[in-house]
Amino acid sequence: MLIQERRIAWLLPSAFYYWQPSLSEFSKQFPQTKVFTGRWVGFARGYENTLDIEVVGERKVFRRTSKQQGYGSGFTYLSPSIIRSLFQFRPKLIFTCSFGIWTLLALLFKGFGGWRVVIVYEGSAPGVDFIHSPLRLLLRQLMMRAADGAISNSQAGRNYLTEVLGGEKERVLAYPFEIPSPKTWSHPVQDQELSQFQFPHPIFLFVGRLLPRKGLHLLLEACHLLKQQGYNHFTVLVVGDGEQRQALETYCRDHELDDCIEWVGLVAYEKLSVYFECADVFILPTLEDTWGVVVLEAMLFGKPVFCSQGAGTAELIIDGENGYVFDPKQPQQLAKLMANAIALPDQISLMAAKSRQTIAQYTPEAAAQFLAQVVAAIA
Repeated sequence: MLIQERRIAWLLPSAFYYWQPSLSEFSKQFPQTKVFTGRWVGFARGYENTLDIEVVGERKVFRRTSKQQGYGSGFTYLSPSIIRSLFQFRPKLIFTCSFGIWTLLALLFKGFGGWRVVIVYEGSAPGVDFIHSPLRLLLRQLMMRAADGAISNSQAGRNYLTEVLGGEKERVLAYPFEIPSPKTWSHPVQDQELSQFQFPHPIFLFVGRLLPRKGLHLLLEACHLLKQQGYNHFTVLVVGDGEQRQALETYCRDHELDDCIEWVGLVAYEKLSVYFECADVFILPTLEDTWGVVVLEAMLFGKPVFCSQGAGTAELIIDGENGYVFDPKQPQQLAKLMANAIALPDQISLMAAKSRQTIAQYTPEAAAQFLAQVVAAIA
């Protein structure tokens, strides 16, 4: 059997839009690919019916504790009937996300199913690595030992898999595979869509959920520092919603930021292009994010990125070239970067060009080629 004819399964607890570009390209090379998921949000624009999808049960997330500024801990329920689906499909290779129940079942039954298993670890972050949880860490080490390989978007993720979990370095590879595609936003943004944004420039853009981990409160603190230093002509567009919105709006009123903060609310994924187009700089102030696809989305639109060191995608930022990396717990650092962007707009234009050059290296096609190399090495 040719390697391209082998059946390959992907086990994704949640098959969100950013998985689809790379997996669609991957399935062109391996037509017998099937994606099993516990949460299906539908096809992204431009990728309709490009993947074989099977929804298995329903993903349920139970939160035991909630860290004020991190991922917190909890349990994700996924249907054990995945095993029946796998035996019906009979894959030769399984890519399975993280160290949840589906990964455990795939490893426990690999001898019976005759398949090989590659663990897919999005990236490293304190809230998901469980360095200080001996039992959980031991289970992960055993799962890593039983797996045939592992991949991660980031070098930090690879380091965790090898140095903490003991994975063999030659079988643990890193390359960005959660990659956005311009096809999703291929329709041109109309001038009338941009005309609604008659705000002072530069326009700084935040896109994400409004919860403590995402660090928007720290971005607002940086804005307050800017105001105190006499910088009044700038705008922050906040795209997203969440549990923290009311508290953040109150902070803005109390600190006289209402004239520079625009609350957009939730926006459909395919409509985000309007906001990326109108922005001058994208800011990700997160306290921890295993990856952070939104950084790559901003680069697709040629935006400089001010990225928190807590995001996995910070590895793609070169200070002074396509953006800057900052400590999110030091709002004065971010305030200084924003002040420079206000005072030196020509620098922003130069970094915008570098952002486009950076993202040009990381395409769905390149990610699919990387995954094909993993298949060749493991299968």
